[in-house]
Amino acid sequence: MTARSSRPAGRISIRRLRQEMSERQGRLSVTQHLLGAAATALLLFNAPAFAEDDMPMTYPDTRQTVTEEVHFGVTVADPFRWLENDPRQDAEVAQWIAAQNAVSAPYLEGLSGRDVFHRRLTAMFDHETLTPPVERGGLYFFTRNGGLDNQAQLLVREGADGANRILIDPNTWSEDGTVALAEWAASPDGAVVAFATQDSGSDWRTIRVINTSTGEILDDTVEWARFTTIAWHPDGSGFYYSRFPEPEAGAAFSAGVEGHAVYFHRLGSHQSEDRLIHAATAGQALLHSVDVTPDGRYLIVYTSALTGGVAVTVTDLSSADPAPDTIIESYDDRWLLLGNVGTKLFFATQKDAPRGRIVTMDLSEAQPEFSEMIPERPDAVLREGGSAMLGDRLLLSYTIDVQSQAELYNLDGTFEGTVPLPGPGSTGIVRGRPGANEAFFAFTSFDAPLTVLRLDVDANRTTVWAEPEIATDLDTLTVEPHFYTSQDGTRVPLFVVRRKDIDGPAPTMLNAYGGFAISMVPHFSPAAMAWVEQGGVYAVANIRGGGEYGQAWHHAGRRANKQNVFDDFIAAGEYLISQGITPADGLAIHGESNGGLLIGAVVNQRPDLFAAALPGVGVLDMLRFDRFTSGATWVEEFGSPAVKEEFQTLLSYSPLHTIREGARYPAILVTTADTDNRVVPAHSFKYTATLQAADIGNRPHLLRVETRAGHGTGKPTNMVIAEFSDMWAFAAHWTGLEVSPGCRCNHLPSSTK
Repeated sequence: MTARSSRPAGRISIRRLRQEMSERQGRLSVTQHLLGAAATALLLFNAPAFAEDDMPMTYPDTRQTVTEEVHFGVTVADPFRWLENDPRQDAEVAQWIAAQNAVSAPYLEGLSGRDVFHRRLTAMFDHETLTPPVERGGLYFFTRNGGLDNQAQLLVREGADGANRILIDPNTWSEDGTVALAEWAASPDGAVVAFATQDSGSDWRTIRVINTSTGEILDDTVEWARFTTIAWHPDGSGFYYSRFPEPEAGAAFSAGVEGHAVYFHRLGSHQSEDRLIHAATAGQALLHSVDVTPDGRYLIVYTSALTGGVAVTVTDLSSADPAPDTIIESYDDRWLLLGNVGTKLFFATQKDAPRGRIVTMDLSEAQPEFSEMIPERPDAVLREGGSAMLGDRLLLSYTIDVQSQAELYNLDGTFEGTVPLPGPGSTGIVRGRPGANEAFFAFTSFDAPLTVLRLDVDANRTTVWAEPEIATDLDTLTVEPHFYTSQDGTRVPLFVVRRKDIDGPAPTMLNAYGGFAISMVPHFSPAAMAWVEQGGVYAVANIRGGGEYGQAWHHAGRRANKQNVFDDFIAAGEYLISQGITPADGLAIHGESNGGLLIGAVVNQRPDLFAAALPGVGVLDMLRFDRFTSGATWVEEFGSPAVKEEFQTLLSYSPLHTIREGARYPAILVTTADTDNRVVPAHSFKYTATLQAADIGNRPHLLRVETRAGHGTGKPTNMVIAEFSDMWAFAAHWTGLEVSPGCRCNHLPSSTK
């Protein structure tokens, strides 16, 4: 499973370009003496080291075509549509990417703070991270990254406190570290593990099986899995997974999302013999995930239209003639099975409870119906992902103003106690089983790296199972919860992280997401720490569109309500400045994916508010997003360009189509990756070309394209560090953050500094 890159002529990566720059500088050392450093910089880069407002950037020429579409009487020009072509198959697009990197790489390389950020980010990432273990047959399986490993390994122990043994090490799979371990699941007895590989950040997966004792890779190979989970049949004979039909030759990168289905693969058989388990109605853009209850009795299939909810189908595997029973048909509400006791199922749901509640259903009844067990709470939101059935109790994770509180309940719904946590923060990744007293879960916060806690369920006592050491003094930080008022009067949470000695306005990095019911809960970020360490402020706004306050908070920021998301974010920036946390010219903003859409939209609406903007892997063409790969599944979140009223809403904020000629724009660094088949890089390509062609001021508007990297998951650590080094140095330069070469991390041994 070794991967090698083969780049078409004209393509060039940031890393390769920097290597060539270094070689050229070595060959031109004599020229430097003759011409001087400034003249050499112009000779090498054909662009100034720092493009100040009075020094316009020189960008690559980008061909424009007369391409138009008429939507409901509105003519929309699309002069850069040719940039939608796959750079693997279109040499002109590949050459355009190389030309963009040839401008952005030397500019970023020349920023004074870049090397400092790279050094400190490397130190920040250099800590061991373990995930909560999964127990199967007395064996404990978990992932581990030693810190600077490009990819996390899968380890196994005999007993929770046994010696580590590496079972899978994806760092050996490719020379550049771009092949990752993705989904995995151990068989019920722990004898084998089915695991998925991810190449170059792609959403496509190949599933293999490894013998736990011998390390032998079995012949079983499952291809074209995508948006999948892996769940074993209770007898260990095989596993369930989700995949698409095999795409036509050369069409894998751009393949759409129709035909997603659940299959069963029997060990020792060929994939062509895999049995279809569940498929949606043809023509619907639906995704399916699969699970099996811990007792092995029920197969659960969740079907999503990405509305924030799922339909649920249950199959009794103990039946002589198993038949699927769809007990939830609507996709409108969130449902998650926490566990079962015999035929009684325990669900967390937002049905008729926007903040979440617990209901039960007994499938042995003649006409099973849901019965409420634990009602919705007015002061807290139930987080399904941090909840589970453990032992003979339910562990429920609630968020109160975006901070977690874990609670134990008996199976009759009576409250038993609050689970002790290390401090304010977030819980998640719960590993445990009904009937077992031992469980594990993760805890993290802005100032607390991911820690694995072991829970004695009967005693309601937590102890630390794994806790990393970080190369900075976290006691020097302060995490401040704030609330501010958005344009329509809505109260929005905001977290501010800074050094305790920073009490005046300081350059600020503001981050948010605002979509798909995804909550921006407190979590540790080495990148955020590197910014704060230099005296900057890191802020996270919990804007509408997420799930921080339940279903209603999500719905208030989707489809026709999307402008609320942008208003909330703009109000956060204004609040930071009005409160003296951020100087008027010192606000940088960062977001990725749907967050990249957020950044692109607010820059167009309020270019005066921001000094620098960092839209990453963003959805930026809101009139054509549904035509690429998984974009069709986002219609329920954004609305459809094919519906008149929804088209008008999309056009009103589409970052590509609302760039304001004549306005003075902030410095913008657009980041993407050439193998991102979630949000295809054409979004970033067309957006950047439009920025560079527009009259929006002289601050730089650059594109950074990583090669052999995708939407984010599976990206090698060295690429992550390099990208953040570039982004943070860029933002520091334009916000006025003074980057010090000395490490501002007290109480550390000199060897770590």
